[in-house]
Amino acid sequence: MAGNIILETERLFLREFDEGDVVPFFRMGSEPAVIRYTGDPPGGLTSLEQALEVLRSRPIADYQKYGYGRWACVLKANTEVIGFAGLKYLADSHEVDIGYRFLPTYWGQGLATEACRAVLDYGRNRLGLERIIGLVHPENVASVRILEKLGLTPDGQVEYQGRRFAKYVIETRGTT
Repeated sequence: MAGNIILETERLFLREFDEGDVVPFFRMGSEPAVIRYTGDPPGGLTSLEQALEVLRSRPIADYQKYGYGRWACVLKANTEVIGFAGLKYLADSHEVDIGYRFLPTYWGQGLATEACRAVLDYGRNRLGLERIIGLVHPENVASVRILEKLGLTPDGQVEYQGRRFAKYVIETRGTT
């Protein structure tokens, strides 16, 4: 399997993206249902070339700069990249955001919650983060529900990349 495996859950491997993941990354960034509530530009990714540039400049660059980022979620059953989950350092606010995105075929199966539980544990225990946030479009009820299941609580609204998001927070210090 390509990419450095970071985490393993019951049904998933979470590993670093590499350039060979451009096709599934493009699918996640161009599927209207997937990007509906994200901060992505309308229409999302429009070509494999653009997807490769975003892959290089965001998750792959984040691994090199911060040592973590959004990781490819690989279904153990068939080794298909079906989404991503991970942490992203937001330089403008000096906070770490948990984020996830899955292809619609895999929605409603608890995979995002499963992946993000492992990501939160990694942030707390491996990275020593004391606080993790989640930015979510207020109308994205499914993602709000996931953040709440993970223990994040509402903390107002913020503007990020020109859009308004609800901010959820979990304080991780002193928890296990």
